Amino acid sequence: MNNSSSFLAKAKYQFDNYVSKGTMTLIGGLGVLTLILVVILAIILVLTGFEVEAGESIGYPESLWQNMIHMLDPGTLGNTTGGWSLRVYLLAVTLVGVVVLSTLIGLVSNGILTKLEDLRKGRSFVIERDHTLILGWSSKIFTIISELIEANENLKEGVIVILAERDKVEMEDEIRLKVGDTSNTRVICRTGSPIDVDDIYIANPFSSKSIIILDKDNENSDSQIIKTIVAIVTNPNRRKEPYHITAEIQDSKNYEVAKMVGQDEVELILSDDFISRIMVQTSRQSGLSVVYIELMDYDGDEIYFVEEPSLVGRTFREIIFAYEDSAIMGLQFADGTVAINPPMDTVFNEGDQIIGITEDDDTLVPSGIVDYEIEEGRLTGRVEEETKEEQILIIGWNDRAKNIIRELDHYAPYGSTVKVVSKFEDPVTVIQRLKPSLNNLTVEFKRAETTDRETLEKLEIPNYDYIILLCYEQHFPVQEADAQTLITLLHIRSIAERTEKHLNLVSEMIDMKNRLLADITSADDFIVSDKLLSLLMTQVSENKFLMRVFEDLFDADGSEIYIKPATEYITTGKAVNFYTILESAARKNEVAIGYRILAKSKDPNSAYGVVVNPKKSDMIELTDKDEIIVLSED
Repeated sequence: MNNSSSFLAKAKYQFDNYVSKGTMTLIGGLGVLTLILVVILAIILVLTGFEVEAGESIGYPESLWQNMIHMLDPGTLGNTTGGWSLRVYLLAVTLVGVVVLSTLIGLVSNGILTKLEDLRKGRSFVIERDHTLILGWSSKIFTIISELIEANENLKEGVIVILAERDKVEMEDEIRLKVGDTSNTRVICRTGSPIDVDDIYIANPFSSKSIIILDKDNENSDSQIIKTIVAIVTNPNRRKEPYHITAEIQDSKNYEVAKMVGQDEVELILSDDFISRIMVQTSRQSGLSVVYIELMDYDGDEIYFVEEPSLVGRTFREIIFAYEDSAIMGLQFADGTVAINPPMDTVFNEGDQIIGITEDDDTLVPSGIVDYEIEEGRLTGRVEEETKEEQILIIGWNDRAKNIIRELDHYAPYGSTVKVVSKFEDPVTVIQRLKPSLNNLTVEFKRAETTDRETLEKLEIPNYDYIILLCYEQHFPVQEADAQTLITLLHIRSIAERTEKHLNLVSEMIDMKNRLLADITSADDFIVSDKLLSLLMTQVSENKFLMRVFEDLFDADGSEIYIKPATEYITTGKAVNFYTILESAARKNEVAIGYRILAKSKDPNSAYGVVVNPKKSDMIELTDKDEIIVLSED
């Protein structure tokens, strides 16, 4: 290669490198080139001695001005005076200017379009503070956004930032379609990978109020969620203050690893375990599903924590009577531990907090009432009923079924039977492994076509105490799995209507949209979907200590929510205030938090007859078929 070709290659290489630096660099370079050209041309114009007017030569300052305006404004050429030599010269200057100006306009236009395209891609840094950051995208996101909008109603402005591997405009359009008006909450979408450190930086986790990590809807979901947690908490540029992260883990084997990585900065929700417990508890207690939804959504009353110095030194029994418009659930002690329905003689100390169900965080206030007008003559004792073996039917099968059977074993009396009916042989191996660990249950299996009406008729469904309907999500795509569940559910409802048999039925839908197709007919016909998980994640993202409350409520050990006959607490048939019911429950070491009117159990507009946190001084007339909602150990 000769020197000239080598020089040209180097020059071309340097020019390519310069062009690759971006629009602003090119505009700056073009400006410098224009200035150099103006100076050179001004010198040439002075040296040539062209006359502007007859007998009048041009000076250097005037030469600079003439060259600059002819380069920047081609129209100036029409006003040129002087000889033809000057005109031809200025024409050449104008042509150079046209090239320079056209290039400049092209660069500016391209720069603006590039910037607009970047903004459309959602790759710009989010400059917000105290926002809720959602990492990932799934069907749960619409419920979470809706609940966060409700939670932000008392704020001047709320902000939700979403980072997902989807197009920014598509995300915004889908949110607009499925969520609608976001009120005083702004929703900002960014495109990026939640497991990439650089992409997470775009969403500004450093200034966030809380972070929600959604599952990835694939078999590697847990590992990707753990990687996202690592990317946030181990970032060299992370903030000093602890993060508040809420994440979903499917497999319990991954729980310890995720907790080790996130430590106290992450609240983990075992989704399969959570859904399993919900299905078992709601299948066994009519109306319990409505109570859980009331506690977990932001429409109505929610659970709040508050310090109350005026009650320091009081016992828990005294505290539950101290509130007129709030139902007290338990205490959070100064060390952060939570006790739901602790012993009645537990003393409330300085630094402790009261956990109550109330309309808003500013309504959890002692009433000051000292006379509760308790009617001693209306209190009743509990009649111990003889426990009998239960017959439980599980139709369908998925990975959660083994958790459901284990959970049922905690509740069912000794000698009870679970019959599993599935169109696949999957349950056989799992049941054989489960049998040695079960104390109260005997498990049977039958292979059959579960969407076939004749098969369901032969099962004699009305003879079972509880029925749980599961999706075949390991064998079919989501929509097909839900369709199979829906067909079976409709058959079972038809059988129940024909026999006029009351069924405790809980079914499962994977996609929340399909839940609407099989809308529930009563509080005893509950459909579990990702909505409950979405509600729980939203609540915990707003207050991490709520995780301790729900862990206690969903655990077979300790106190849980029970719905028991009203006759176990008061004599019915005549109006009584709720303080009297509260007193009767307290004598049984329970806390009454509501009641259920059985006559309204099929009316969705009245929450299927369920009332949580009633005003305690209001008079309530209950029948012997109505029930009381309590926190109890059994």
